[in-house]
Amino acid sequence: MPQKRRKFSPEFKDEAVKMVILTSRPIAQVARELNINEGTLSNWIARYRKENPDEQPPLDVDERARLREAERELRELKMENEFLKKAAAYFARDPR
Repeated sequence: MPQKRRKFSPEFKDEAVKMVILTSRPIAQVARELNINEGTLSNWIARYRKENPDEQPPLDVDERARLREAERELRELKMENEFLKKAAAYFARDPR
């Protein structure tokens, strides 16, 4: 016998989405606390972000520092990768 589908009010959905977005807690953790499926909550969050693209919470100081560090590391790795490509091409040339 198939299980009956649960219906959730728009208010419940909004609160669940805000619990994830505003507190930066993992979707899985919030879904377990609310006793709902992770996929369901993920769909609600995706829909919310699609409807409200400008409502991203501002980055705090730690997040900004991590972002700046990650961007710096990415630039360095790209430069190293380009160098290695050129070195490989140089050594792969036919010596004649």
